[in-house]
Amino acid sequence: MQAQRMCASQQYTQQLSSTNPAAKIAIEQAAKQVQLTLDKAKKYAARDTTGNELINIPVVVHVLYANAAQNISDAQILSQLTALNNDFAGQNADRVNTPSVFKNLAAGDVRIRFCLAQVDPKGKKTTGIIRKATNIVNFTADDAMKFSAAGGDDGWNSQQYLNIWVCGLGARSLGYATVPGTAADKDGVVIAYDVFGTTGTLRVPFNKGRTATHEVGHWLGIKHIWGDDQCGDDGVEDTPRQRGYNYGCPAFPRVTECSQDANGDMFMNYMDFSDDACMNMFTNGQKKRMRAVFASGNARNSFLTAFACDSTLVQPAPAIEPEPVVKAADAYKVYPNPVSGNMTIEYAPAEEFVSKSINIYNTQGTKVYSGLLNKEKSTVAMQKLVPGLYIVRIGEGKTAVAIKILKQ
Repeated sequence: MQAQRMCASQQYTQQLSSTNPAAKIAIEQAAKQVQLTLDKAKKYAARDTTGNELINIPVVVHVLYANAAQNISDAQILSQLTALNNDFAGQNADRVNTPSVFKNLAAGDVRIRFCLAQVDPKGKKTTGIIRKATNIVNFTADDAMKFSAAGGDDGWNSQQYLNIWVCGLGARSLGYATVPGTAADKDGVVIAYDVFGTTGTLRVPFNKGRTATHEVGHWLGIKHIWGDDQCGDDGVEDTPRQRGYNYGCPAFPRVTECSQDANGDMFMNYMDFSDDACMNMFTNGQKKRMRAVFASGNARNSFLTAFACDSTLVQPAPAIEPEPVVKAADAYKVYPNPVSGNMTIEYAPAEEFVSKSINIYNTQGTKVYSGLLNKEKSTVAMQKLVPGLYIVRIGEGKTAVAIKILKQ
């Protein structure tokens, strides 16, 4: 039997929605918000929802291995990041294989890039790769790989990192992804270890990194091209209607009774089930929909302030080391975070307030502000500071409180 691509994302989302009413509402609301963004954009001059700026997505790869083969190399992981970036930049070499009738629909550069995270949630330096031994040889699409207590590994803050779990997968699945609006502790992408990357331990014909491209597409809010229904609609205007999924490498044109015209199916689209070697494009409509999830109020908007791709933002030892010992009474609240104007510092309970020094450091350890807190609620003007991560340090010595804040 010919190997066929199997993506469990639609079944996973359907199961999640049917068993968890709150999850169903959140997913539907996220999808409605994206559609509102797209509808609003139609009223103005054609432009990407967030402009055409480059959006950088910090990635943390959780490698879960029950044997040596599953503990894939750094080189294999890096090859996947390269393939992902090439596909989303429209720089994949096989883009020349896009049929001429579809070339005008091809998105080219989606203007989304992926990096291995260089800063962890605590502000420390990281490789963006976590390796963890497990006694589970093959996981299923039940999210166990996302939790340490279930034999997996807990995800990092999914508002700032794309979590990718690489592991053994059973039931013929190559991977699955959460859609925008899914609960934060489950949010991310799962990929079988032997279809991740373009070099190393790989399974033909899924050896060009397109499983990750496909699943990240789901994570960014686009559906399978046939809309998961016979002659269905994926909600994207420039993808042709097709009867169902394609597998293998069909000959062009692939025409069925559902085809809109003689051009037939867009089986070379990343969101079909074709073999890796036959996938080579997103459409302009898919690009707009993916970028729409980053608009203000939408599910992936927080990534516009993600900083973990920049190694210069690793917190320096002098500013935060050693970790301060915080007394229970030192209940400071610093908000808003992120901040663009005035920052408020509030102490509770007010009757226990004692005046303390406040110092603000940038990520190079340079002090950019020094003052004294002499009341239980104070404000500090942040307007003149350049955007980036800062450490707010209240008090001195072992009882000092260190709080990270992002200046927009």
